[in-house]
Amino acid sequence: MSGTTALSAEKAEALMAAAEEARKNAYAPYSGFAVGAALLFEDGRIITGCNVENASYSLSICAERNAMTTAVAMGLTRPTAAAVAGPDGVFCPPCGACRQFLAEFNGAMPVAVKDAGGFRVLSLEELLPSGFSLKGE
Repeated sequence: MSGTTALSAEKAEALMAAAEEARKNAYAPYSGFAVGAALLFEDGRIITGCNVENASYSLSICAERNAMTTAVAMGLTRPTAAAVAGPDGVFCPPCGACRQFLAEFNGAMPVAVKDAGGFRVLSLEELLPSGFSLKGE
């Protein structure tokens, strides 16, 4: 693990384990690129999601947005950290749409991202500099 964002190694490892577990449920028959995501909330809950593809590709949903929409449906709107797990050995940061989507809820949260050496932690601000906002920030 490398990076400078505030997320303990223990929490990052737990989040990555949850993301890897969620990845097992991915429905990716077209790309074969299964992804899992996990979001941590202040109360300690971890909400997971996986990518779900569709033959009409634009109807597919990424793991990160799947997890966040599930959290919102549960009344959770302020994640404190996230983790994303793709195939072994592949650097798998959130796509641009997911970066923007997550920034709506906490643009500064640390994100553990699986890579060839395990994972690294980056802030969402590093992943999405100058993200769009109606808040004038």
